[in-house]
Amino acid sequence: MPIVRRLVSERARWRPRPRRRRDRGFTLIEVMVALAIVAITLGAGLQAAGALTRNAERFAAVSEAQWCADNHLAGLRLSRQFPGIGDFEFECRQLGRLYLGKVVVRPTPNPNFRRVDASVSDAQAQPLLTVSTVLGRF
Repeated sequence: MPIVRRLVSERARWRPRPRRRRDRGFTLIEVMVALAIVAITLGAGLQAAGALTRNAERFAAVSEAQWCADNHLAGLRLSRQFPGIGDFEFECRQLGRLYLGKVVVRPTPNPNFRRVDASVSDAQAQPLLTVSTVLGRF
């Protein structure tokens, strides 16, 4: 039995001991770098979300202005009168918003046709779009 005991104790002596890790967590620098990365990422995400919101609002305003211009030009076509040359203003309400419009009628080289431009802007007079068409004699 003493020989067996001796072999076991020699084995235990030569077996590598587990290393003690001195760093059991993150350093302050590592935490600060991680927080900086997260802050930059969240800032970029907020800017992207804001841009998407502004684009959606702009798309809605331009769509409503398009409806106003199309409605006014359709009214000119349906009136079956040859439009007179000049500038005319109109107002339009779409989905509770007020839009201001201006129709510009100009002659063309052919006297049987008139060029009609309908420009629509929002209530703060910021231009949104211009729609052009040609109307002929009926």
